[in-house]
Formats: sequence, structure tokens, C-alpha cells
Amino acid sequence: MPDPSLLEMFDSPTDSPFVIEHVNEEFTSVCPMTGHPDFGRIILRYVPTSSCVELKSLKLYYQSFRNEGIFYEAVTNLIRDDLVKAMKPAWLQVITEWKGRGGIHSRILADHGDVPAEWKRG
Repeated sequence: MPDPSLLEMFDSPTDSPFVIEHVNEEFTSVCPMTGHPDFGRIILRYVPTSSCVELKSLKLYYQSFRNEGIFYEAVTNLIRDDLVKAMKPAWLQVITEWKGRGGIHSRILADHGDVPAEWKRG
């Protein structure tokens, strides 16, 4: 299974609210039905309270999904849950966008907290 212990935090540089957005263009996991690779893009947005996720650790966490048989919906919700547990942000949004297969492209959104309307558009 993916390893949330890979996630490392650092202290937020300010007490004032600000939005962080990280985009991973090269996410991979495995379709549990077919065993074929799934290729996706992950957009992570959040407002930190006291800590921020360190980027190398986030990359290693994402890479821990590489050989996992897991559905898109589960990936998205698990990433949200692991990051919320590690950081306790004011709000957080995970958007996954998946390459088309069979003519169907998928986009999954998982939120935590009161995501402002201007960020809900994706």
C-alpha cells in the first residue's frame, strides 16, 4: 500500500492565510481490474494552518502508488485523507485527472473543510 509515513512537514512561514497549489503531471498507479498502468495528473490545493508538506516527500509518497492496484476514486480520497491527517490544513482539495481509456476521461475531486467557491471550479 502507499506509505503516508513518507510525508514530511515543515512549519508554515506565516500565520496569515495563503493558498498552496502543487501539480504532479506524472502520477501512475495500476488498474486493479486490468493490471494496466493508469496515468494521471494530481492538483493539490490547501491553506496550511501550522505546517506545509515538503515537496520531495510528497513526490516519494506519490511514487509509492506506482505499483498499486487501486481505482481512481480510491487514489483521490486516500491522498486527501493522508494529507489531512499529516497537515491538518484549514481546507484542502485534491483533484485527479486521468488519461483517457476507451474514450472516457475521468476527473475526481475530494475536498476537506470549507473550500472557497472560487477554488471549487477546479
